[in-house]
Amino acid sequence: MSEAVQLDTGHELDLGWMDQHGQWDTKAEQSKYGLTLADIQIGEYGDAPVESDNQTGRPRGAAERPGSYRIGNYAVRTKSEIWLDNASFLYEEALQRQWSSATDIPWHTIEPLPDDIEQAQCTMDTFLTEVEFVAGDVPARWISQTTPDFFEARNVLLCQVMDESRHMDVFRKRALANGGGLMKATGGTAGVVGSIDLSRDFTEMSSRLHISGEGAVLTIFRMGELMAYNDAEKAIYRLCAQDEARHVAFGVMHMRYMAETAPERHEEIHCYLDEAERGILAGSQNPAGQFPTTSESMAILLGGGKKHFDEGRNKLIAIRRRQLSEYIKRVRSAGFGDRFDNGRSQVPEILADIAA
Repeated sequence: MSEAVQLDTGHELDLGWMDQHGQWDTKAEQSKYGLTLADIQIGEYGDAPVESDNQTGRPRGAAERPGSYRIGNYAVRTKSEIWLDNASFLYEEALQRQWSSATDIPWHTIEPLPDDIEQAQCTMDTFLTEVEFVAGDVPARWISQTTPDFFEARNVLLCQVMDESRHMDVFRKRALANGGGLMKATGGTAGVVGSIDLSRDFTEMSSRLHISGEGAVLTIFRMGELMAYNDAEKAIYRLCAQDEARHVAFGVMHMRYMAETAPERHEEIHCYLDEAERGILAGSQNPAGQFPTTSESMAILLGGGKKHFDEGRNKLIAIRRRQLSEYIKRVRSAGFGDRFDNGRSQVPEILADIAA
């Protein structure tokens, strides 16, 4: 116990706060990447509880303070509901790969385009602005509901909100940078947003957003160079893809952890995937795509104008095929690939039809 100190004024200085409450003599050492979150996951400080009763905002590893107010309404207090083993890595990567839409995009490379191509590009920009708003808005709602004991996952989600904010502004900037402007709202996110908003827990939300929704957008970003007409657009798609890949990885790794630690929820997760696939297949079975306005604009960009729509449509079908293929790989990696082997999922069948 710390000894009280008698002051010259006659008052006694209470140094009780100096009493050792947790694991002391802890020294974190930096790795070759600097002092990362992974480097401080040592001793008791690295142990996240399976169940958390922390409603006071107390940092994990800190001693409780008697009489603390309940400052949070943390609904996410079970580790399996939000945890992933590589959260620290994803967080550090997000920090290291931050970029500026103002200075890291070579805006000067944009030159006037034919009206049909510019209109198609601005339609895509409008659609992707809608998409990225949802991708930032939805996770943000769950951050404040997650106990501080799972701060690693919270930190990754906080970075995702920042990433999506940057994506929203970069596509808006592109729409306004070349004599065009925002087009009519596509409504392409209406069904997706509705189902995500109905999510009752974080895992349900993540399966819909990260696995299927953002996964499909990631494929578009990765193929974006085929739709780009200048170095600015190429840079936009490339930088957005690196961010989106991180968000999708969060969902895949969380689902993998859930599959390993909460087998009783397997059927529940399969039901979420059933729902997501109905939307995916609705778009894939229609060669023009699930959202005609967006798909038509993509075909125009891919083909090089309205006169080459058929050529662009063939390229669009290849992108749809890749979306399905990458979806299958994600779900298998997450630990739910049995749905493709036992006939529960129609995705392999549709993929085979498109390939033919």
